[in-house]
This record gives sequence, C-alpha cells and structure tokens, in this order.
Amino acid sequence: MLLFSIDMNVIFIEPGFPANQQKFPVALAEVGARVIGIGERDVDTLPDGVRRALSHYEQVGSVCDEGAVEAIVHGLQKQMPIDRLEATVEAHILPIAHVRERCGIPGTSTRTAWLCRDKPAMKDALREGGIPCAQSTGTSSYEEARQFAERVGYPLIIKPRDGAGAAGTYRVDNDEELDRALSESGVGQGGSVAIEEFIEGHEAFYDTITTKGGVAHDFITHYYPNVLEAMRARWISPQFISTNRVETAEDYAEIRAMGKRVIEILGIETSATHMEWFYGSKGLKFAEIGCRPPGVGAWDLYCAGNDLDVYREWAMAIVHGAPDAKPSRRFSAGLIALRPNRDGRISGYEGLDEIRQSFGESIIDFHFPDVGSATQAVEAGYMANAWIRMRHADYDELQKILNTVGEVVQVLAE
Repeated sequence: MLLFSIDMNVIFIEPGFPANQQKFPVALAEVGARVIGIGERDVDTLPDGVRRALSHYEQVGSVCDEGAVEAIVHGLQKQMPIDRLEATVEAHILPIAHVRERCGIPGTSTRTAWLCRDKPAMKDALREGGIPCAQSTGTSSYEEARQFAERVGYPLIIKPRDGAGAAGTYRVDNDEELDRALSESGVGQGGSVAIEEFIEGHEAFYDTITTKGGVAHDFITHYYPNVLEAMRARWISPQFISTNRVETAEDYAEIRAMGKRVIEILGIETSATHMEWFYGSKGLKFAEIGCRPPGVGAWDLYCAGNDLDVYREWAMAIVHGAPDAKPSRRFSAGLIALRPNRDGRISGYEGLDEIRQSFGESIIDFHFPDVGSATQAVEAGYMANAWIRMRHADYDELQKILNTVGEVVQVLAE
C-alpha cells in the first residue's frame, strides 16, 4: 500500500449509518484525506474506527436539511478550504448536490444529481442521446396515466419518481390494478409517479467508479430472478452474482458501451455509479442509474471477487483522481438471501452443516439471525433476514452452488 501526503479536506455525509457507510470515511483517511463528518448521530455512538478516521464531526438533525448542512459547510469553509463534499446514499445525493453547488465545492452537479434521481427526466435525456429505454412518463394525473396505458398497453410499471430499488414499485396488468397503484402512490393527493412500459427480460446491473467522466473500474452483476419478482415471493431464495467475465465475454461489450455513454450524457464526473439494465426480446434496454454505489453489499462482493479494496479505489478517485489497482477478475461472487418459512421469530436452521462441508471453501461470509430474533418482511430486501455470500472461479459453477444452498438451507420460524 502506498503512503500518501496530501492536504485535502473532504466532508463526508452520514459516516455512521447504515453500517457499510463506515467504510467510506475510513478509506478516505487511509489515502491521505483529512475527513470531516456530518451526520445525524451523536459522535459518541460512532464506531471507534470511524471516529479515528474523522478529524472533525458535526451533528445535524437531518442530513437532508439543506439549510442546516449548508450552514455547517459555510462555517467550516471559514476555517479551512473544503475540497470535496461527498454523499453515497441515494436520498442524500440531490440535497448535497444543492449544498455543494451553493458552497462552490467541486463534485456532482445539481443537474446530474437531479437527472439521476428523477426517472422520467433521466429517460428523456437518455432517449435524446440515443440510449434505448422503456417508454415512460412522469405524472400526477389519473387521466394522463390512463392515456399512457391506452397508448402503450399493459403490463406497466408504476414507481416513485425518485425511488430506489423495488420500494414502492407496482406491476399493473389492467385498468383496475392501475387505479389501485396510483391511489396507493398518492396520485390525486399531490403525489407524482413514474409510469413505464414493462420490459420482459433478464435484469442485471452495471456499476462503475468514474474519474473525470471516464470509467476507472466497472463490474457487472446479475439478478436471479428479477428484483420485482424476488421482493414479492417468500418461497424464492433470490440471488445476485457478480461475474468475473467482464472483459472476456463478448456479450458484455454492448452493456459497457451503453454504460459509458449514459455516464457521458448525464455529465457524471468523479463518482460511483449504479446502473440497472434489462436484456430480452427487445434487446438491451436501460432501466435507471444512480450517482452512488450500489446497495446490499455489492461492493463487498467486488472486493472478494477481484482481490481489490473497492472502497479504497473510490477514495483514490475522490482524493487523487485515479485508481491505484486493477481488478483481478479471479472469482465470480454472489449473495443468496434465505427467507424464513413464515413471519414470526426464528426457531432454527436446517442444512447449514451440509453446506459448510460441501462448499466451505467458497463461503465469503454469512449472517444467520439468532434463534428468537424477529423475522423481517420479504419486502425488506436481500439482507433483511439470513444470507450467505460465496465465490468461485467459474461463474456457472457458482450459480449451481447458490442454487443448492437455496434448496438445502431452511430458515424456520414460528
């Protein structure tokens, strides 16, 4: 590891929560930055490693309160130059871009942050740039939604204009389901939604770390099954797998080219990105992009599969404008979510010993809530209950292993 001597002051938003946030300020400090934290927690509640990484910390009621954060930033600017102001949580990206712009700090612009947040505007901009997208619109009107449905046809997807993942997302197959989804989304009471054509096909994501508008690192990960289905059915043990064939499989060239073009059109400079895409009978289609890292521990899979500290590489991009290492692509790495058989409290597990004996060398890490713990809803996500992360040099073999895990391991509740 290189040793750095640099005079750079970086403000990092919300360094304590959620748990993987803690890796970002630590990485910034390790590559030589002086890190100032702004967060909602009391400083004494931050983990020791985070406190050691921070040279200063300011508490605020809400990091999305632009006025409060801006006042803190202006106060800090009177004491020292602030070189970067960074956020990595979806809900923080746009308000922090506003503060960044008003305070004259380099980084993701308000325009870029807004385009990466507002799905209809995002897709309008990308269509103009030649990116294939599902037909879509944004609306706060029942009538406009019905007209869109009549023009495009069912099925359709209804989602928040600024949502992340599958939260608040509906698939609708007829007029009755459309009206119900619109009502539950607040349309007619001031709410606005994105409504778009449903694209049949395989769903996956393309993640990058960009520097000065160019892709410094990229990763491709596949969902099994697609997210909307995975978040609706308890019996499914959903997976996502990061491939180590990024450079070697010809099929990925089109995806990588599209991702780079999307980054260019949206004006993303130095940032992490997370782009969802579909591939089916209508070819490759862009879904959406966030100007941030992916959730559900995807970067940890990239680290395990590539002999690479991706958090440190992000910090290198922010502080030094260039990566410090290359991904080995030695392993594919994946996660399988293991759902309880019912809601209630965890009563036990079956099949763990068999999996450890058969595939112990492939296990990266795992989480099994203690017996007696309350279960979490299926909709709470991939890491809400039990999960195992694994890796293997062969992508297809890893998928077979994860399928076996899903069949063998049972999470019991009562």
